[in-house]
Amino acid sequence: MSYLSLSNTSLVAIAISFAVICITIFSLRIVAQIKAKQALKDELAQHDNFAMGISFASEITVVIATMAFLFDEISMSTAQHNPLKVVILIVLLFTFIKAGHLIHRKWILHRFNEEAAILKQNVCAALVDSGMLLANCIIALGMYTWTHAQGFSNLLIAFVSFFTLQGMFALDSKIREYRFAKANQGASLQSNFNLENTSIGIRYAGKSIGLALAVYAGLSSAAFQNGKMVENIFTLVMHCGVMWVLLYCLSFVIKSISLPNIDAALEVDHQDNIGIACIEFAVFCAIGYLLISMFSL
Repeated sequence: MSYLSLSNTSLVAIAISFAVICITIFSLRIVAQIKAKQALKDELAQHDNFAMGISFASEITVVIATMAFLFDEISMSTAQHNPLKVVILIVLLFTFIKAGHLIHRKWILHRFNEEAAILKQNVCAALVDSGMLLANCIIALGMYTWTHAQGFSNLLIAFVSFFTLQGMFALDSKIREYRFAKANQGASLQSNFNLENTSIGIRYAGKSIGLALAVYAGLSSAAFQNGKMVENIFTLVMHCGVMWVLLYCLSFVIKSISLPNIDAALEVDHQDNIGIACIEFAVFCAIGYLLISMFSL
C-alpha cells in the first residue's frame, strides 16, 4: 500500500513553483535594500524597523499566496503543453497586483508618502500599505477566477474591469476619509497616518482586505460574457456593488453586537485602542470571507 500519493510530475511542479517564489522574494529583497539605501538585514535587525518588517512580510505573503493559488488552478498537463502561457499568466498577475498597489500609493492616498513613513518606522503606514497590497492580491486572483476560462482573448476587458474596481476602492477610501473628518472636526485621515496611530492603520487595513474579499465574492458570483465589454462591466459593478453594501451592513450589525455602548471611532481615532481596532479588522475580514462562502458559485 502506498502512503505517499505524490507523483513525479507533482514534485516537479512543486520544485518549479518554489523556485519562482525564491527568485521573486530575492528580487523583492534587492528592491527593498535599494529603497532603504542599506542592507535589509541592517534595517530589520540593527535598526529594529518593525514597519519595514511588516511591509516585507506582506510582500512575501502575496508572492507565496499567488503561486499557491496558481498551483491549485493550473494542471501540470496544461503547464507542460503551454509553458509560455503559464509564464505570461504569472507576470500578468504580479503586474495587476503591483499596478493596484501603485494606484493606491500615488492616487488614492496621494497626500501620504507611505514609503518614506515606513523608512521612519511608522507602523501605521506599514499596516495601511500592507493591507492594500494584500487587497490587490485578492482582487487580482478574483479577476482570474472570473475570466480565466476564456483565455487571453478578453485581456482588455480584464484591464478595464480592474481599473473599475480600483475606482471602487478609491470611492470607498474617500468615504472613509469623509467620515473621519466629520467625526474629528475636519481632520485629515491621511495626515493622521503620520501621527503613528497604530489602531487607525489596523482598522484601515481590515476594511481594505474585507472589501477585497467582498469584491472576490462578487467576481465569483458574476457570470463572464465572452467578448462583451459593456455587459461585463455592468455585471461586475452590480455584483461587487451589492457585496460592498452587504459588507458594511453586516459588519455594522456584528460590531453593534460585539461592541455595545462603545464609541469605536473615539476609541480608535483618539485613544489608539488597538483592541477595538483588531475587533473591527476581524469583523470586516470575516464578513468578507462569509460573503465568498455564501455567494461563490
